[in-house]
Amino acid sequence: MRLLLTNDDGILAQGIECLCLAAEPLGDVTIVAPDREQSATSHSLTLHHPLRPIQRGERRWQVDGTPTDCVMLAIETLMPERPDFVLSGINHGQNMGEDVLYSGTVAAAMEGLALGVPSIAVSFAGGDLRTDVSQLKQQVKVLTPLLAHLTSLPNFPADTLLNVNLPPVPANDVKGVRLTRLGRRVYSTSVAPMRDPWGRQIYWIGGGEITWSGEPDSDFRAIDEGYISVTPLHLDLTHFDVLRGASSWWRDL
Repeated sequence: MRLLLTNDDGILAQGIECLCLAAEPLGDVTIVAPDREQSATSHSLTLHHPLRPIQRGERRWQVDGTPTDCVMLAIETLMPERPDFVLSGINHGQNMGEDVLYSGTVAAAMEGLALGVPSIAVSFAGGDLRTDVSQLKQQVKVLTPLLAHLTSLPNFPADTLLNVNLPPVPANDVKGVRLTRLGRRVYSTSVAPMRDPWGRQIYWIGGGEITWSGEPDSDFRAIDEGYISVTPLHLDLTHFDVLRGASSWWRDL
């Protein structure tokens, strides 16, 4: 089995090394990842300057672009054969609820899916990598059998990527795996006004407080209870329930 690995935290990130350790027992691993952190780049492509892949070892490339760039380059040019799966992560932080709209980790998996390759995004829901790094390394123990199971499914869901979130607990304390739906999250005080050294007004986006809501089978509830969350996502954003009920709100012009 040929596996393409990428991420949005950069090729030097601890998470992609852990993902590599988890994936190596399953097949031939190729890493094509950004040369720096690309968090929250979503599904952006680099269109206004050329990309320069640099080979950093056998089947290992760094790219001066986005996670989406990396997957496109890998599948279209760098890999001699198409991968059987794209694995993106392990992200340093959760990707649940609306996070998936911003996440470069999830976007890389989406690009694999858009190019016809089954894809899995993996994130670790720890809050501080400096204190959680030992737990992140432990995730290899639970991630290898999970990836082995998902990549060997006889009917991997068509037109679907799987968004995996790992709970911030020691591997031995993981209670199991739950199939989940996206929850809802709201950031408050996420825009911080401040002044630059010359006294000019600037704003910093990020941080803030997070509140979650959702059904009992939501991703954040699984994580809170010590379970691995697996959420199926697809590219079609059509709201079919609204479309089917259009007679109640739509009239022809």
